[in-house]
Amino acid sequence: MTKNSIYLFPVILCGLLASVVHATPVALISPVEAQMPDAKVSITRGITRGPGIRVLSPTDVKADSFALKIGLESRGGAKVDPKSVRVEYLKEPAVDLTPRIQTAVKPDQIDLPSVRVPRGVHLLRVTVTDSEGRVSSSVVRLNAD
Repeated sequence: MTKNSIYLFPVILCGLLASVVHATPVALISPVEAQMPDAKVSITRGITRGPGIRVLSPTDVKADSFALKIGLESRGGAKVDPKSVRVEYLKEPAVDLTPRIQTAVKPDQIDLPSVRVPRGVHLLRVTVTDSEGRVSSSVVRLNAD
């Protein structure tokens, strides 16, 4: 073993640990939260100049681990404000999931490479504001088997 390999060992070990940490799925919804009563949700659609919200990943997912990507589209020259993005689990009372996804929010998408939810149907409300103050909201339905 050379002198340089002794110094490289901690660097290699840190790289391996970082890859393991990133591979660990984010527990987006806990089993206790999934058992809470469903919120009464009315889904309305209308024309809006606010930011677009579009699911980029499949909504029929595996409960143990799946990628969740939601596109955030700017409109009319306004920019999406990443700090304004909110995600709620539609239960009674609503569960704020924003702290769990905050590190995955980019100006153009929410990108969670590995997420875990309990089996069942889960409704999430995604809300975002643009630099013009226009607010958009969309309900995302996840079917987890």
